Amino acid sequence: MVQFVNLDATEAYKKLLALAPHGKTFNFKKELQAERVRSYHVPMAGGLTYSYAAKSVDESILRVLQELADEQDLIAKYNLLLDGEVMNTGEKRKVLHHLVRGQLGKPVLHDGKDLGAFYAQELKRFCEFADKVHGGHYRGSKGAAFDTVVQIGIGGSDLGPRALYLALENWADRNGRRKMKAAFISNVDPDDGAQVLSGLNLERTLFVLVSKSGVTQETLANELFVKAHLRAAGLDPARHMVAVTSETSPLAHNSDYLDSFYIDDFIGGRYSSTSAVGGVILSLAFGPETFKEILKGAHEADKTALERDIRKNPALLDALIGVWERNVLGYPTTAILPYSQALSRFPAHLQQLDMESNGKRVNRFGEVLHYATGPVVFGEPGTNGQHSFYQLLHQGTDIVPLQFIGFQESQRKDDVEVDGSTSQTKLKANLIAQIVAFAKGKDDSNKNKEFPGGRPSSLIYGSSLTPEALGALLAHFENKVMFQGFVWNLNSFDQEGVQLGKVLTKQVLAKNSGDSALEAYAELLSI
Repeated sequence: MVQFVNLDATEAYKKLLALAPHGKTFNFKKELQAERVRSYHVPMAGGLTYSYAAKSVDESILRVLQELADEQDLIAKYNLLLDGEVMNTGEKRKVLHHLVRGQLGKPVLHDGKDLGAFYAQELKRFCEFADKVHGGHYRGSKGAAFDTVVQIGIGGSDLGPRALYLALENWADRNGRRKMKAAFISNVDPDDGAQVLSGLNLERTLFVLVSKSGVTQETLANELFVKAHLRAAGLDPARHMVAVTSETSPLAHNSDYLDSFYIDDFIGGRYSSTSAVGGVILSLAFGPETFKEILKGAHEADKTALERDIRKNPALLDALIGVWERNVLGYPTTAILPYSQALSRFPAHLQQLDMESNGKRVNRFGEVLHYATGPVVFGEPGTNGQHSFYQLLHQGTDIVPLQFIGFQESQRKDDVEVDGSTSQTKLKANLIAQIVAFAKGKDDSNKNKEFPGGRPSSLIYGSSLTPEALGALLAHFENKVMFQGFVWNLNSFDQEGVQLGKVLTKQVLAKNSGDSALEAYAELLSI
């Protein structure tokens, strides 16, 4: 019988606290040598590798982290999730984003419905739809073929799909996989929608409206905004829009849309990029084959995450090292630093994934916790970040654990040699130099020029950013967050913290929709 207990009730956690360095940083100047780099890494799916050589762990710490994984039954809990047990305790729901990528557990049934078969059928449906759009079967209301697709959604309906689309634009252009241009409208600020629409030929544009509930305020406001522009251009919105929603929402089986594709309550927004939420727009933009390669990489990563040995399970190892950093070393923040412009929005997606999942102060039973949980997550691509916030990372008073991501090759392979090396070589050199500088620092008699070092980092790297590698990267972080939630005894699959603002917004609109911001604020205080 799997037991769900708090971290501070485990014997392994007490052992970890006994290993705390008590104010000292890890001695990377001594420890970070070539042999450690060669041995402290784990193969990942998608041709990637996870290196933890520059993390502040040693053999004694790793042994106790393995004990913690075993004591908290992390793999058993993952298996419960895969088998369709109710793991979202707040909303009493299954958690099935892994199932959209392939079955790893038992067949999952709900009200007599095989959900694995349902997800596979929806994948088949939207892939066939994309092929028909590309073949000219579906056209705009004036007969023009579609060449652009725009997703209307917010939160998980925007961040993940947008990050994946941007990650593969260069790759698709280089490899002849580009089918359509894509854009995204998310913010209820009308300037967002107006700016996107201003650059489009609406006769050739297909819109994907994404709202699982069918009542998301910002998304429905943007839908009406888009429909007004379509009508003003003499176009029939029903011929230019499809919906991604649940079968019980008001958007389902609705003649106002060219077609509808379905997810359900078991696919959380921030975990939905590999469902129809991301699949429709990515299949339209790059073709169904490309989207299926993303699914393949994610599925392989999900399988790897079943390995009990933390030295063979990169997502589990990454999660446990994160627990060591958060709960023993006391680091409250983590930075995601991709040395790839293609991953420019990936940190924003991971910010939602991590902070919305594990930004919780009560456990899965609603009991207040007395230890730290999810960290603050932020990031920016290198080398831009080096000229922005790396100053604090190198010489600030707080130590921020870092997660670097890099690739041997660029996606377009369009480069130039300057001062004896190509731009891609310079990018890789900067990445490695930063890891060493953060870890080892630099002594200097001038304290303003001294780098204390002791800043831990991991590195995920591969030969190139392909769809399969991207899927593996996405699933790695999803599974890392899942495992950390299990360790902390959280429900990582609801998000009550976003609800209060929504409720108060409706009250403000009902009371004071036309007032100035200051008057609305004053009025809100009386509610």
